[in-house]
Amino acid sequence: MRCFDSTFLIDYVRGDADAVGKVRDLVELGERLTTPSVAAAEVLVGAHFRGRRELSRTLEFLDRLEILPFDIAEATEAGRIGAEALRRGTPIAGNDLLVAATARHRGGILVSRDGVFSQVPGLAVETY
Repeated sequence: MRCFDSTFLIDYVRGDADAVGKVRDLVELGERLTTPSVAAAEVLVGAHFRGRRELSRTLEFLDRLEILPFDIAEATEAGRIGAEALRRGTPIAGNDLLVAATARHRGGILVSRDGVFSQVPGLAVETY
């Protein structure tokens, strides 16, 4: 299972060649494509702000993905990850913490260009 973070979602919707190619390759492999509900909400804020065209493209792409919910299991995982990061002296902010928790709890590979995720032990991260 591949789990897309908000950076990836934005890159794909805006036509970034690396992101588009990554989706094409994963579809050809029959990979399960997902995104945390938190990441979906994050990109929808920007899409609504930018207007109808971007919103339409964003919703079209999100409709192709499995949206992973954030519930008590993911909240508990976020608490663990957040405490680990604080102990190391490298706190992880807001949505990134929730996205990491969702992907790690579900055993997914997080697809992102954001280096903050490499700080999360046990989280598989793939760049594009």
